[in-house]
Formats: sequence, structure tokens, C-alpha cells
Amino acid sequence: MQIDVMTLPQRLAQIGELARHTQAAGFSGLLFTEAGRTAYLNAAIASQAAPGLELSTGVAVAFPRSPFVTAATAWELQEATGGKFRLGLGTQVRTHVVRRYGAAFENPGPRLRDYVLAVKACFTAFRTGKLDHHGQFYNLDFITPQWSAGPIDAPDPKVDIAAVNPWMLRMAGEVADGVHIHPLGEPGYLARHVVPKVAEGAHRAGRSPSDVAIIVPAMTIVGDSDEERHAEREFVRASLGFYGSTPNYAFIWDEAGFDGTTARIREKQKAGDFAGMAAQITDEHLAAFATESTWDELADKLIDKYGGVASRVVLYNALGDPERFERYGEVARQIQSPRSR
Repeated sequence: MQIDVMTLPQRLAQIGELARHTQAAGFSGLLFTEAGRTAYLNAAIASQAAPGLELSTGVAVAFPRSPFVTAATAWELQEATGGKFRLGLGTQVRTHVVRRYGAAFENPGPRLRDYVLAVKACFTAFRTGKLDHHGQFYNLDFITPQWSAGPIDAPDPKVDIAAVNPWMLRMAGEVADGVHIHPLGEPGYLARHVVPKVAEGAHRAGRSPSDVAIIVPAMTIVGDSDEERHAEREFVRASLGFYGSTPNYAFIWDEAGFDGTTARIREKQKAGDFAGMAAQITDEHLAAFATESTWDELADKLIDKYGGVASRVVLYNALGDPERFERYGEVARQIQSPRSR
């Protein structure tokens, strides 16, 4: 089980230092989400600042970029990292894709499936000179040497997708190399939905479920005293309140025994009461959806919680205080090298 750090893309002048610190602290990799700044440019700078660090987008928005543009960018990053780049893609939501990006969003699940296959067809084209993808949404069949990135001395980049509902999880097992689990992905959800649905999709495609990486973000509340844990506890409470407002995720709360959580959060959201949104997340929610521990216990707790299921655990809130970041790095080394524990 590898341990990565999650970050929003930073100013380009800052990301090299963060990448070097992440590598030196002992983490396997750095995962870039995407919001106001793009994930790809940060990954490019990180690849040069910290050679050998594993980098991934987690996740980049797919539909506003053509599959060919995405494939070419991932190809260059794979070359720059010596084969240590993972392309993570997601649909985002309709409002962002249509009203902010000006792109199509109809049938997002099937569209993303076709997108992944189109990207992989582009990878093949860079090696062979032949582009031949004909899907429901994308038709790509023209490439010349001048417009091809050409072969690289590294395997094709892994292509991962973000998935929450059962259909998307099955699709990930069928066509992707990994699946990014939502931050609300507590162990019960992993057992009820992620593992069986990914396996179902993999078997449908004649693949082994072990071919599909399970990438799980972990919200942590760590400290050797309640006072030390307080700030992280409130940060996680607010984060869960934010994510919990999305109707599509309501079933995760409900199945974990917290019926009606989304409805209560949305009521506060509509009133503009952001503190009230966070207040809907009780300590019982935190116990189920986050990992709280002392520093000495954290490695064991993460292994107990995600071992045997997660291929990669991404620490959601490790960044911030430099001293705490170093301590998270020590935990990462313990998990990644069991003999050091």
C-alpha cells in the first residue's frame, strides 16, 4: 500500500519546493486535484523538481479537453517522470462543465467510458502511427508523424477514473487502470460497493480485479492530545459537510447509518449557513468517515482500515504545518516499509 499526499495545484513558482519536500519526507507520490488551477502544469514542474516521485492527477476534468489533447499531455508527463505518472480523470458536475467550461455533459458515464478508450487509442497511435477509435461520442482516425508525440521509453500511462455510483465502479473495472474513491468512501462503502462492483466490471472484460488500483483518500485527525487534534477535527467536519451536500452521495451516508444527512446539510446550505452545514457532521460521523488517532497509532489504524483493499492511500489533509507534514511522512515510511515499524 503506497501513501501519497493530496494537494490543490499551487502557483508554479511554489510547486517544485513542495514536490522536493514530499519526496524527502518519505511519501510515494503527490496527487493533484484540479480547481482554479490546472493539475497538468503542476505535475510537469514537479516531475523536474523531484525525479522519481510518483505523480498523478486526482482528478483532472475530462470533457473540456479533447481525448487527444489529454493523451498527449499525459504522454509527455509519463516520459518526464520515467514512467511514474498516472492520469486520473473525472466528469465533474453538469453546472461546471456546461456553464464554466462550455463543454458537453450529456450521458456523463458512457461519455467518460468512451473518453478513456479514446485516450488509450491515442497512446497506441503514438507508438504505431495508426489512430483508430470509433466510439459513441468520439471518433479519432487521423494522425501524421508531425502531429504524433512518438514512442517513449516507458509504458503507457495508467488511466484512472473517479467513480461513486455502482455503474461507474463497474465501468472502472472494465476499462480503467484504477479508480479514485470519493472522500466519503468509508470502509463499509468500500466493502459494499467498490470491491464487488470493480471486480464485476473486471471479470466482464476478462481482466483480474487486481489489475485495477483502488485509490482511497483518507481524512485524518491526528495528535497526542485532544487539543492537538481539535483543529484537524474541525477541518474534517467542514470538509465532510461540504461533500455531504451533494445529492448523489446521499446513499453513502444513509447506508452507513446516518439517514437524512444530505437533506439536513442542504437545508443549511440553501440558507447560506456554512457553519450550520459543518454542524450537521457529528462526532459519530467523524468516527465513521475519518481516521482519528495518536501519531504512534496512525500507521496501524490506516493499515487496519485500508489494508488489503486500497492500492494507494492519499492523505487528504497532510499539508499545512511543516512539522506535522514531516510526521505524516514518518507514518508513510512505516506503512510502505513494514520492516521499519
